[in-house]
Amino acid sequence: MAHSPQALFAPFSIKGVQLPNRIVMAPMTRSLSPGGVPGEDVAAYYRRRAEGGVGLIVTEGTYPPHPSAGFDPKVPRLYGEQALNGWRHVVDQVNAAGGHIFSQLWHLGLQVSSGPPPPEGALPVGPSGEYAMTQDDIDAAIQAYAQAARSAQEIGFDGVELHGAHGYLIDQFFWEQTNQRTDRYGGDLVARTRFAVEAIREVRKRVGPEFPVVLRFSQWKIGAFDAKLAKTPRELEQFLRPLVDAGVDVFHCSTRRFWEPEFEGSDLNLAGWAKKLTGKPTITVGSVTLGADVMASFGSPDSVSVTGIDELLERLERGEFDLVAVGRALIANPEWAVKVKAGALGELRPFDRSILTSLL
Repeated sequence: MAHSPQALFAPFSIKGVQLPNRIVMAPMTRSLSPGGVPGEDVAAYYRRRAEGGVGLIVTEGTYPPHPSAGFDPKVPRLYGEQALNGWRHVVDQVNAAGGHIFSQLWHLGLQVSSGPPPPEGALPVGPSGEYAMTQDDIDAAIQAYAQAARSAQEIGFDGVELHGAHGYLIDQFFWEQTNQRTDRYGGDLVARTRFAVEAIREVRKRVGPEFPVVLRFSQWKIGAFDAKLAKTPRELEQFLRPLVDAGVDVFHCSTRRFWEPEFEGSDLNLAGWAKKLTGKPTITVGSVTLGADVMASFGSPDSVSVTGIDELLERLERGEFDLVAVGRALIANPEWAVKVKAGALGELRPFDRSILTSLL
């Protein structure tokens, strides 16, 4: 017997942001903002998801004002008059449709090596290796996150999310394989949270106590799907506690398949454990209504089949997590929420990577 989708459509509050339901549009890089400026098509793209019933939109990653944040000229920035005006229009369009929207702040660190080459004179930076960050570099990156968060607040975003997952800059500090520092930013798992802690504290200082701050984190990394920051619940609690103390309001717990247990001996997924250990609200994500995980689907020319939603609803109903992020299925189906609410999963369009060439 199919579960009622009612749990997905219960309201939820993050600080003063009153969400009409538990559905979150996951952040997904589109690289369709020439010159780093989101255009009318980007505003329409996000507005369609708000009109389609998404409770909270988290934007694609945006570069903060740091020279090494990223070098793709079509990834949107969150600095400069043109880009900020573009984002202000996006916010206005989403708000006009009754939606709420957070900006994701994204510094790629050493992962820029997998994208477009840096312009002449620009260098990727990270915690260790050939381009290890100096204290001045670290201070500048922290200020860039904080300035971007303040800009997001000023132009009307409802909150911000710091991208600390998948092997990007913040996560490079988290992970022992990419953080070999011997100063205060390196060491054991707790010590390796210091860069994130300082960034979150500075963001909180700039935006005040009532502006929502989300941290996205993951165990897996691009190119290292079996990586584990925390191998046990105790280690996960040690990792998360400094981040809570620094001012995180919500943890966005990125997994490739939401139904997979994080640790032996429990059915809880990563979002379930994060909520249990910290008491903070959590967002789960990973192949919702899709038959293949994110990396497999982007690498395949075939469409990804639509799957059921009963297990997700069961977990949400028992309070394992609070919010559900939907990614590729929302690229293919702007009206995903409407169809799920109507019990019309059979009408959902399968995800196909050919969809990525335009803003549907």
